[in-house]
Amino acid sequence: MKNIKITALVLCGAIALSFAGCAAKTVETTESQTETTAAETTKAPSNEGDEFVGDYPAFAVTTTSKNGSRWDEKTGKQNISPALSWEPVDGASCYVIYMVDLNANCFLHWVQGDITQTNLPEGFAGRADYIGPYPPEGSVHQYNIYVIALKNPVKRVKGSINSRFPELPRFIKDLDTDKDGNTGNIISAGCVTGLYKG
Repeated sequence: MKNIKITALVLCGAIALSFAGCAAKTVETTESQTETTAAETTKAPSNEGDEFVGDYPAFAVTTTSKNGSRWDEKTGKQNISPALSWEPVDGASCYVIYMVDLNANCFLHWVQGDITQTNLPEGFAGRADYIGPYPPEGSVHQYNIYVIALKNPVKRVKGSINSRFPELPRFIKDLDTDKDGNTGNIISAGCVTGLYKG
């Protein structure tokens, strides 16, 4: 009887040790994943390879209007423009915003110029400047918001909401000439991206 009890105790101890080993491995993996995520978060912004602003230096743009990788439903269903925030760009007198559906041939959802604030609350854009995402039912589209820092205002920010503009890269390039005809007007550009399901 004693031998059975001792054997049972040894087995329980071995099982407990194996669980402890698993727990330690799980903690290591979790800590490693956390470190990777933190490193990714602090990674310097880059516009490299971006078809719209790839020629310009990047700055970080953040938003509180996303759940993970997806824009909040209210940005679409209620037509409330997302909150945006960025550090003031040295030498910039104003900013231009474009929000584009990358899966719908440059369909524009937000077009606004002469912005001087760098912390925009939800609903900052008016009805003339913003219409929320509305991809076809069941599909998921990617929406990028570009914030472009300018030295001086421009004559006109080209494009309008609720329309497709495959020429958007040219519209952005045109911002590089200010209202007085001076070139080299774009200082840098920031981008925040998110998905929305119809």
